[in-house]
Amino acid sequence: MVASTHWLASAAGMAVLEKGGNAFDAAVAAGLTLQVVEPHLNGPGGEVPIILYDARRESVDVICGQGPSPARLSIELFEELGLEVVPGTGSLAACVPGAFGAWMLMLRDYGTLRLADVMGYALRYAERGYPLLAQISDAIASVDQQFRTQWTTSAELYLTPEGPPPPGSLWRNPALARTYHRLLSEAESASEERDEQIEAARRIFYEGFVAEAIVDFMEVEVMDSSGRPHTGVMDERDLGDYRATVEQPLWLDYHDLRVFKTQSWGQGPVFLQQLALLAGYDLPAMGHNSAEYIHTVVECAKLAFADREAYYGDPEVVEVPMDRLLDTSYTDRRRALIGESASLDLRPGAIDGRTPRLPEMLVVEGDASGTGEPTVAPSGRVAGDTCHLDVVDRHGNLVSATPSGGWLQSNPVIPGLGFPLGTRAQMFWLERDLPNSLRGTKRPRTTLTPSLAFKSGEPYIAFGTPGGDSQDQWTLNFFLNHVEFGLDLQAAIDAPTWHTTHFPSSFYPRDAHLGQVIVEGRIDASVIAELRRRGHEIVVSEDWSLGRVSAAGRDHSTGMLKAASNPRGMQGYAAGR
Repeated sequence: MVASTHWLASAAGMAVLEKGGNAFDAAVAAGLTLQVVEPHLNGPGGEVPIILYDARRESVDVICGQGPSPARLSIELFEELGLEVVPGTGSLAACVPGAFGAWMLMLRDYGTLRLADVMGYALRYAERGYPLLAQISDAIASVDQQFRTQWTTSAELYLTPEGPPPPGSLWRNPALARTYHRLLSEAESASEERDEQIEAARRIFYEGFVAEAIVDFMEVEVMDSSGRPHTGVMDERDLGDYRATVEQPLWLDYHDLRVFKTQSWGQGPVFLQQLALLAGYDLPAMGHNSAEYIHTVVECAKLAFADREAYYGDPEVVEVPMDRLLDTSYTDRRRALIGESASLDLRPGAIDGRTPRLPEMLVVEGDASGTGEPTVAPSGRVAGDTCHLDVVDRHGNLVSATPSGGWLQSNPVIPGLGFPLGTRAQMFWLERDLPNSLRGTKRPRTTLTPSLAFKSGEPYIAFGTPGGDSQDQWTLNFFLNHVEFGLDLQAAIDAPTWHTTHFPSSFYPRDAHLGQVIVEGRIDASVIAELRRRGHEIVVSEDWSLGRVSAAGRDHSTGMLKAASNPRGMQGYAAGR
């Protein structure tokens, strides 16, 4: 079974499974397809974290496809440029594109099919066309003038003589198709062996013609969200030195489930910290989506995300006390801070007697109901976002992956390649001596956060969502709906949801809205009134507007596979046979 944020990606993944491929082959096919059919949400210039269960090895692994910052990117550089935050768009915000390396690593080491077998779907959609989503048309329209006047390479690809293409258009990306054709041809010419072809493709991307085009484009001045043009600093060594890595996950037991997340270069551990805090409550007794329940979950989120700001960063570069953050005695002390009223403070915990330090932040009054992963153009705030996919196969393998970055709104299209770079470096702080302070060759603490869970010791579900800082809130709500309140996967996704924006955003301009909780309009009016009485600043969003969760898994009591996708946005799809 395959569930993803776009029906064509789910169909590509299912086609691979029906050809005899395994979950890892299917995930690569679906992931590469997402880069073509959702260019406003991800692309080859972006990144992807992956959590997988390999039934053959009986192991849970994390593949880190989050590229590091270029070696020459530094706080001093931004000080010389007179910038206090990393821009939300443009070459200065680009990290090494990690997605392609991660997909190739998973295909080579876990998959069974050849590169052509899984890349063909994305190549054909780029070459022959795909139906353009209304959201893509809207994204192009939002940066229409910028494309025409500043990012002209993007205008050549995404604008018609009449302007932004209308929804439903059969849309092609011939430059990307040529890139894939050449990459595949050169890889197949390098060797007849499957693994060597996949490795050749990775090398061509990071050391061959793709890398050369990226480095050449670094010399071009790009207008970014600072309102000034800048060149980039990524060079041949940044790209050539990059390798996606296989890492051990973090995990936490919650009742009879074990939940796996990435290390602290992602925000995933906040999911585990929230579960640890919530384990001290009788949630079913509170009632599903009651005021008491929502209040409790939100207050636990505030504490976990405060710790994210104070402690999370790339564990290869900074010491992150994750074992203490997940320790029962620490969690018990933190839980005692939660009262009957909403906290309006950002309260990280003290570890080993040291006073936690938070970054300075811009507190903004008013509505922050825009969701997803915002980036900013000179003309104003322009929404970007993310994709997600989950796969389970007949062997019992599971994959959860959250591709993002390299949006059409993030950077100009690189001439000859058909895709832009990402802007993940905007997540770094330019204040010194913070866990997530900018440094060359360091991974930014990303919001991308796939999830995988065992039940009673058996692999159970893979799940995740787009949504920036909201990801580990929307998926937590889904998880609790299923685990604590007995909703099946689809009902758990469909249920009304919410999130808080109490902590600093991971995205430019790094604002926070203390005390704010955004709820779908389907939450009962009496519940909203009670939450306001408790001191929460409630913003009511549209009825079906928050969360884009998908999930796939296996019920070991029946042997049945199951999957579910999100109806919000009307493009997600779950399929199986």
